[in-house]
Amino acid sequence: MLNRRQFVSSTAASAAMLAGIPNAFAQSYELIIKGGRVIDPSIGLDAVRDVAIAAGKIAAVEPNITAAAAATIDARGKIVSPGLIDIHTHAGRSKEGPPMCLEDGVTGWVDAGSGGADNMDQVAAVCRGAPQIGRALINIARTGVAPGGELHDLNRANVDLTRGAIARNRDVVIGVKARMSANVGGPNDLEALRRAQAAAGDLPVMIHVGQNYSPLRTLFSLLKRGDIVTHIYAPGPNSILDDRGRLIPELLAARRRGIWFDFGNGVNDHFDWATVEKATKQDFWPDTFSTDWSVASRTTGVVDMPNVMSKLIMHGMPISAVIAAGTCNAARIFPSFDDRGTLNVGAPADVAILELREGNHEFVDNYKGTRTGKQRLFPIATVLNGKRTPARA
Repeated sequence: MLNRRQFVSSTAASAAMLAGIPNAFAQSYELIIKGGRVIDPSIGLDAVRDVAIAAGKIAAVEPNITAAAAATIDARGKIVSPGLIDIHTHAGRSKEGPPMCLEDGVTGWVDAGSGGADNMDQVAAVCRGAPQIGRALINIARTGVAPGGELHDLNRANVDLTRGAIARNRDVVIGVKARMSANVGGPNDLEALRRAQAAAGDLPVMIHVGQNYSPLRTLFSLLKRGDIVTHIYAPGPNSILDDRGRLIPELLAARRRGIWFDFGNGVNDHFDWATVEKATKQDFWPDTFSTDWSVASRTTGVVDMPNVMSKLIMHGMPISAVIAAGTCNAARIFPSFDDRGTLNVGAPADVAILELREGNHEFVDNYKGTRTGKQRLFPIATVLNGKRTPARA
């Protein structure tokens, strides 16, 4: 598999070669997306463009493409972005999940810890059967996510069993998940994280934080470059803020070391507006957005990936940064998505068409707190491998 730098270089070379061939695609395209505001942070583009697709790949991104096409999408007044990548879902719990993600513009997703060594094979089967790219983080607890907390019994964090499940499903398992909240494992959190790292080896580890038993600075000390912290705006105890509401210094040090920080919307205790407001006023923004979405939580605060992204628009995050956090930033974390999160010529034609609607839009945190924003992103259409997919009913 090409890494992202090799992919960008090779597609740029392909584009240059095609540019030297008169009417290289003059016969027709399979699909043209017309007149949208193309926001592709991977190539620094934010402009009105047409996007042409041939053979399931991005064939051209130009101001006015006049060639014939088998199908067109009128995207005037809409945002056209790379397909969204949600790095923390629970879509792998059932076969109904992945198509529902696709309705929201999500063309790549990661199930974050639904399955452990005992049930990873079932989650992996859902990943393999998904219409879009589905990958998984295996829970260090052999049960996966469990009611009442899966790490109160530390015997469940079995390194050998986890390694075995990774080896059986290496095509889809791309990392390890460990939930660090006090109600999941209490004082077992540090040892569980050490075992997660032992099982992961060079693979990334994602830790779920919020109301953790141990201070974040201690948890951060056990993370390596490329690991991910999700639920970054969870309130205390032991949050990203000190007692005076200031960012803890270890947070920025961890980011400098190459740790990724993920929004992780979720439903219970994962973020509140007060923490978001204090952190963003100190210029601490998420590297990635994720929903922590499951079929059951679709109508209980998460709604969809574009809705989650809109919550930070409300706090002043620039739209280009918001799109980056839902596309190319996510693609940089996991090699499985190296060629995604971009509309570069030659990339797989995964596209999200979104509408940024003005008005009074109510957003909810995990504590039933509401805020009213002036803009909200709505999923309008999704293109996967060059084909338009069914819209939400």
